[in-house]
Amino acid sequence: MTQLELLEQHIAALDDDSFSKLREWFIEFDQVRWDKKLEVDSNTGKLDFLINAALAEHKAGTTRDL
Repeated sequence: MTQLELLEQHIAALDDDSFSKLREWFIEFDQVRWDKKLEVDSNTGKLDFLINAALAEHKAGTTRDL
């Protein structure tokens, strides 16, 4: 049995309160992990194409005020 299968079994056996706490923890964990990945991608220039596209649209006059 894989570690993932074991985790699935343990999660399925949790009571409602424990499951709720796990869900809250996991959402926070996932968000922190996502933020770190986004920061790394931003710092290494992987997202520059988005900035460049937005600036090009603005320069072309295709953007609007919020």
